[in-house]
Amino acid sequence: MADLHPVKSEIFDTDSFINTDPKGYLREVDVFTRTEFGLYMARGANHPRFGYLESWLLPELGLRANIFHFREGVDERQDYYFDVADIDVHGGVWNYRDLYVDLVSVTGEPIDVLDIDELAAATSAGLITAAEAETAIDTTLAAVEGITRHADDAMAWLRAQGIELTWAEHVELVPAAD
Repeated sequence: MADLHPVKSEIFDTDSFINTDPKGYLREVDVFTRTEFGLYMARGANHPRFGYLESWLLPELGLRANIFHFREGVDERQDYYFDVADIDVHGGVWNYRDLYVDLVSVTGEPIDVLDIDELAAATSAGLITAAEAETAIDTTLAAVEGITRHADDAMAWLRAQGIELTWAEHVELVPAAD
């Protein structure tokens, strides 16, 4: 049975360099970079499993591409973690709504699709509309097909669409919260 929870929302305020996370915490952002195709964010994270987060919001694709910089001893196998999302931009404020489905990419391996059960449960419970669920499914299918057709390489798929994501060469993990 899916873990039923309300839609997770975030705000990325590029003027104040603040990311309001899904729990309402204000997180200071180290870097915001806006491009013609999206917004890059890099910030520390006091999460117990990871200490730094890099994200690209890609509104036209309905995706958020992430690299979680995990702490020593955390065994996660992923190059990129994609959230299927609804992203609206109003000036310097980017509003993000997670549409439940996640894609885990390890370059050269078939992409994993997660949380379709959560999408179904949220739709049934009225937490998202049928139109939003349809958008999430269409987005998921397009991403899976595109990545698969590019030899299971998510970045190659994005480059083929004119989207060149850049990532930090070095990050410093912040301590975990007590």
